[in-house]
Amino acid sequence: MSGETVIHPSAVVEKGAQLGEGVRIGPFCHVSSEAVIGDRVELISHVTVLGSTSLGADCQVYPTAILGGAPQNVKHKGGATKLTVGSGCVIREAVTMHRGTDVSRGVTTVGDNCLLMAYSHVAHDCDVGNNVTMANYGCLGGHVVLGDHVIVSGFAAVHQFVRIGHHAFLAGYAAVVGDVIPYGMVMGDRAKLRGLNIVGMKRAGIGHSELQKARRAYGQLFSSERTLAENMAVVRRDFSDCAVAMDILDFMGARDKRSFTLPPAGRPADEGDDAAE
Repeated sequence: MSGETVIHPSAVVEKGAQLGEGVRIGPFCHVSSEAVIGDRVELISHVTVLGSTSLGADCQVYPTAILGGAPQNVKHKGGATKLTVGSGCVIREAVTMHRGTDVSRGVTTVGDNCLLMAYSHVAHDCDVGNNVTMANYGCLGGHVVLGDHVIVSGFAAVHQFVRIGHHAFLAGYAAVVGDVIPYGMVMGDRAKLRGLNIVGMKRAGIGHSELQKARRAYGQLFSSERTLAENMAVVRRDFSDCAVAMDILDFMGARDKRSFTLPPAGRPADEGDDAAE
């Protein structure tokens, strides 16, 4: 792509909008006066960018996506809030992302290199990490925190204020109402923890020895023989040399508004497939 910015004659770019080098704005797009569009961003057609919304370099936005709409929150008083999207993101058809609320953190953030498939939704005040994938119709309620490399499968929905740890996997149609530990794999309505995301851990470069220690720590952490608090103390004592286990415990120690998503009663603690790629 050349360094020249190209705006289709049918597009509306309001005075005050900041456009980087090599930006391409296709037919019937609308870019607000407060928008900041980074270098080499492409708005293919019929894209709406509202309010104080910034898109990092090399993003590609597909038709009918609406970015930076006002928050769907009756507590919002109409004050100035933002949506910030990192670089290298692919935002497919009809994706919606809303700005933050003026009674909360005031900004919705999406990290770098994220893929948001058609009709997925990021609500107000969410904090989405890097390299996140949201499949078709995946939905985040307000104030959700998504760690890096999380995968939200099709039609999965996350309740407001829930935290999803990095490298977690949410299965299709999962209804997630509690925090999900890093590397956790959840499915069902209401979602239950089904083990560790072995595939994601291998993709992250976690070796076999560390993976096996993590699985043993996971089994101890969710043992029915003790309370969860007691299990956490046991894991911290017995698996202090396991970085994955310590990462999970640190996440659990920072609990906020929601309870944790736990394994179903009477089922194996870890149903992950160690033979998976």
